[in-house]
Amino acid sequence: MLVVDSRQGPKSGKYIDHIGSYDPKDDRITIDGEKAKSWLAKGVQASPTVHNLLVSQKIIEGKKINVLPRKSPIKKENDAKEAVPAAETPVAVVAPEEVMSEAETPVTEIPAEEAITEPEQVSA
Repeated sequence: MLVVDSRQGPKSGKYIDHIGSYDPKDDRITIDGEKAKSWLAKGVQASPTVHNLLVSQKIIEGKKINVLPRKSPIKKENDAKEAVPAAETPVAVVAPEEVMSEAETPVTEIPAEEAITEPEQVSA
């Protein structure tokens, strides 16, 4: 855990102070509590994850912050149908083919064997 100026990024290597570390694989947390408290007293803002680590190590008091994104509830089809008020329900449903005018009707090609040929003229 680093104390970094807000105009710098943590990966820039330009940090002000190193106050601890966290290894999630070994679940090992080392924090210098005195340094952390002094920086927080000076007005440094901890990220939500660091805040939760400080609370879990009992360095500061308070509630943990939810750092995970909120999930939207899964809606069932029945719930979606019931959610539409009766006044907004459609009166008639028309298939897209019925809406097309004759000019917009797609042309289907007829194979050459089935094509109509002109009748042969028979001379008398």
